[in-house]
Amino acid sequence: MNPSTAFATVLVDSLVRLGLRHLVLSPGSRSAPLAYAAARAADEGRLTLHVRIDERSAGFLALGLARAGELVAVVTTSGTAVANLHPAVLEAHHAGVPLVVLSADRPHELRGSGASQTADAQARMFLPSVRYSADLPAPVDPERQAPAWRSVLSRAVAFARGLRGDGPGPVHLNVGFADPLTPSAGEVPTGPGLTEVHAVPAARPVVLERGPRTLVLAGDAPDPATGLAARELAEAAGWPLLAEPSSGARGGERAVGPYRLLLDAVDEEGPLGDVDRVVLFGHPTLSRPVTRLLARDDVELVVVSAAGTWSDAGFRAARVVAAAAVEGPAGAAEQEFAARWDRAGKLAADTVHATLDAETGPSGPWVAREVVNACAADGSTLVVAASNSIRDVDLAGRPLGVRTVSNRGLAGIDGTVATAEGVALASGPTRLLLGDLAFLHDANALLPVPGEPRPDLTVVVVNDDGGGIFETLEHAAVVERATFERVVATPHGADLAALCAAFGVPHSRPTSLAGARAEIGTAPRGLRVVEVVVDRAGVRPRLEAITAAVRAAVS
Repeated sequence: MNPSTAFATVLVDSLVRLGLRHLVLSPGSRSAPLAYAAARAADEGRLTLHVRIDERSAGFLALGLARAGELVAVVTTSGTAVANLHPAVLEAHHAGVPLVVLSADRPHELRGSGASQTADAQARMFLPSVRYSADLPAPVDPERQAPAWRSVLSRAVAFARGLRGDGPGPVHLNVGFADPLTPSAGEVPTGPGLTEVHAVPAARPVVLERGPRTLVLAGDAPDPATGLAARELAEAAGWPLLAEPSSGARGGERAVGPYRLLLDAVDEEGPLGDVDRVVLFGHPTLSRPVTRLLARDDVELVVVSAAGTWSDAGFRAARVVAAAAVEGPAGAAEQEFAARWDRAGKLAADTVHATLDAETGPSGPWVAREVVNACAADGSTLVVAASNSIRDVDLAGRPLGVRTVSNRGLAGIDGTVATAEGVALASGPTRLLLGDLAFLHDANALLPVPGEPRPDLTVVVVNDDGGGIFETLEHAAVVERATFERVVATPHGADLAALCAAFGVPHSRPTSLAGARAEIGTAPRGLRVVEVVVDRAGVRPRLEAITAAVRAAVS
């Protein structure tokens, strides 16, 4: 067995033994030894291999698979191919998603020589946004080196999973290969090297005192345990739960639906604004009312985070604890406060849905509500783009406990379709809600690769011909309209039906509310696109009308 074949075989075999279940590959020559080793493991039924042409799509497909709780690796050849993974690596880093990146490289002695596809900085490309990084030279004596390779992989997987206390995230192994790169027969190097790494013991929860009027706030959290902990604390304590859609906590009797409208509708001295304490889980990023709440000087902020970092963008955290609990019954002030929030939450939700029910045509919030209802009805997973779509779900989606995924680590719209494909391939039937710009940004993810399975994924595109979220920001009100349209809103006029046809993806464009509801409600089977055309000019007035109606209802 030639050295490159032996090296790649040991790497893939060790990853499988350490729990790898999916490997995403973008083909290339220098990475061919890894490709052949992965194909052999897939043929033996040891892992599932996914092949993608575009490296950026491959990176986000791997991210989506990992969001389903799987250990996933992504493999590229050298040069710019590796750089195309950077958006997915950054999202994995900031969101805390385990991901193993294997980048093939030329032999070390070629660095700085002008050799083709040889980047001096490739081995350091993702620093400091990875939990672990190793630069492995091309093999010389595989039998002697194999234990060291296995040890490096043991460390990498442990850091990716967050077993040593820093929280899960991406790791990068830059792997050198020398010719020959074609496979050869022979015995795989044997010997020791794999290490069983145990997690740091969970910390004992800190018992929070009774008395303060408390809100539990749950932001984005890829780890389901975080959302579950937030929900359990809120329900045990009887405290209102303000849960973002991708928190994993948006359900149960304490969840408040359109909470951001309530925060926006009340002042600090009112019956809902007299908050004494916020207990924060996850990474909250969706709304300015939440940001203002977390920046208040008169509110004690307790952050619950078992990882080495925590969210505190307002610089007001009083305490950071690894876990939190509560003992004893709620006091009278707590109970009265929670009852007020419960009543206001129901009033606000009724007002939002009454406003949407009165509409004669589809809107972003109306589509978001229908998608959430459809996922709740058939148990499918929901993936939501990180721009206006996730805010529409936050506004109009009932807290029905739907499993929801969104790339909110850095809140970019790139890679959304590929992420949803990964989630669907790992988890089963899935719906994706996104806008037209996010869809066009990741259209390459629709590209069919012969022999690769298509996910059960319904892609629901809210097409307002541009960036609808910018209509809700100050730009739309103060910038001259022609300039705003050109450099901010960016209308495109793209024919999504023709684009889908080019990729061989079924497409529909319903023209009525009943038709849209039926298309959205159809259970995901295969890959298809449902395009719902809405008027971008109505985005800001609709939000203002809903906000005013909620303010009137709860005042």
